[in-house]
Amino acid sequence: MHTPLFPIVEDAQASLVNGTLYVVATPIGNVADISLRALAVLARADLICAEDTRVTGQLLTRYGIQSKLVSVREHNERTMADKVCNWLAEGQLVAQVSDAGTPAVSDPGARLVAAVRAAGHPVCAIPGACAAVTALAASGVTTAEWLFHGFLPPKRGARCKQLESWRDAHYAVVLYEAPHRVAECAADIAVTLGESRLVTLARELTKTFETVRTLPAGELAQWIASDSNQQRGECVLIIDAAPPSAAETAIDAQAEHTLRVLLAELPPKQAAKLAATLTGAPRDALYQLAVSLRHSE
Repeated sequence: MHTPLFPIVEDAQASLVNGTLYVVATPIGNVADISLRALAVLARADLICAEDTRVTGQLLTRYGIQSKLVSVREHNERTMADKVCNWLAEGQLVAQVSDAGTPAVSDPGARLVAAVRAAGHPVCAIPGACAAVTALAASGVTTAEWLFHGFLPPKRGARCKQLESWRDAHYAVVLYEAPHRVAECAADIAVTLGESRLVTLARELTKTFETVRTLPAGELAQWIASDSNQQRGECVLIIDAAPPSAAETAIDAQAEHTLRVLLAELPPKQAAKLAATLTGAPRDALYQLAVSLRHSE
């Protein structure tokens, strides 16, 4: 076992179990965005399965970790799974990382995890950085529901077909996009979903040139196209939920009265849910009204 980096890391290492595959999230940008528990696993691991050993090697060097690296990437993930299972059967502690962020989230890793679980070996995920969640946190998107889609198809026809399926979505959609396609993707969002649909670009998250900007789709597409700097680095796009139709926001006098009565005894969320059940009025609209009424008190 390597020398612990901090006392708390030593405590974390004491709880690690041999014969376990640890799926470890690593920084998406700033090298400090890594947990002490992740460092404990990486320092203790007999083997670290890395998407790119050069990238992971730089991270390990930064923290003085000397664990052995092996290459497990998209093209050899299936064939390496048997070797990893054998290492685990021998009682070795194995860690899995991608180049950045959480493995298996639009990154290699899922096949290896599935194979290890199928072989009966324990898998433990060590949480940490994830570009999708980081982008959502900085976006100001208020809808409680969201869909993570990952990468859209590279061809325009298939991309627009997928975008069209979200025209009336009541939830936000989180996408990853390659920098050389982000301008085309933003333009397709504007054409397919309408120029007024709100979209957030989150680029180079936690890095020096981090950018988070929310604009109507048409304006965002023009801004990206006019500034080549916005076509560099890792990109996340968040398509906001479709605006509700008039029918979806209609609340009659009886529904409002019911809501007011319930709101006198219940929090806004519960009052809106119960009022929607009793009256058939749209729950989201009732909730927005409940929040407004509560704030006006």
